[in-house]
Amino acid sequence: MKRAKWQLVTLLAVLLAASLATRGLAAQQASGLPRVGFLGLGSSEQAGDAIHEGMRSLGWFEGSNISLEDRFANNDPARLFVDAVDLAAAKVDVIVAFCPLPTQAARQATSTIPIVGATVDLGLVKSLARPGDDVTGVTLMMPDVTAKQLEFLKEAVPRASKVGVLLQDNIPLRAQLMAELERAAATLGMSVVPAIVRTGQDLPRSFDEITASGTDAYFVLADPVTVGMRTDIATLALRHHLPGAAQLRSFVEVGVLLSYGASLPALHRRAAFFVDKILKGAKPADLPVEQPTTFELVVNLNTAKELGLAIPPRTLARADEIIE
Repeated sequence: MKRAKWQLVTLLAVLLAASLATRGLAAQQASGLPRVGFLGLGSSEQAGDAIHEGMRSLGWFEGSNISLEDRFANNDPARLFVDAVDLAAAKVDVIVAFCPLPTQAARQATSTIPIVGATVDLGLVKSLARPGDDVTGVTLMMPDVTAKQLEFLKEAVPRASKVGVLLQDNIPLRAQLMAELERAAATLGMSVVPAIVRTGQDLPRSFDEITASGTDAYFVLADPVTVGMRTDIATLALRHHLPGAAQLRSFVEVGVLLSYGASLPALHRRAAFFVDKILKGAKPADLPVEQPTTFELVVNLNTAKELGLAIPPRTLARADEIIE
């Protein structure tokens, strides 16, 4: 049944894309402007304005010398595939994929259109220095910093010994991230308990499960779905009196205790550099994947107070930003 369902989705995607592509090509021929497709699993609000700012800083202005095609699936993987096929059939000049799953969808939809991963899955490129024929971009380098993220959580909450990990079961780097978390936890004298979250309806059950298992803290693996439910995560965590950490500062802004990681807006702005180079004739294979060079620790003191936590002075001194 699943196979038949996906075959039907694929057929519908191709038929829809063919219709939309005819209109898209006509629009391109009429305008004569290069076209860049934006592909995301979440929403355009999650992608933010950073890449648009980056494009403008490099001299690209929508409607003037470039045309932008937005396709955001609002957390619907089936729609994401349709959108990817649509952009490929419309023969845009470059596809910018926000996060690994859209990059995978774009890669499946085309083998000829250059793809810029605003956060590229390293499994889709041959190497950082030589990414391959059609995919390049920037990476969050999440597996490499996961140990540090857990270390900051332990430093801020010394009593934490068992950590519930909220994650989606289909994120490309799931196994690698979990393995890194388990290694880091063992080093810190901790253990981790995974809790799969597919939709917002799963969240109450997930928190009930990790609380029942004896966790005294939690950690969120970021992807468009968990980013979209970050406010609910923060609210439920406070209800369960659990301190938590995340990979992106957007979680801390809505009440998660702390985050450590690269700046997502900075990565999106940097993705514009790759689009600029490709539109000027460069090939993805000649543009090495870039890793973030700056990481930020953000702490929410309001959340700490609600949880009755006294954040150690050492942690506060190392924080790049304190929300209070």
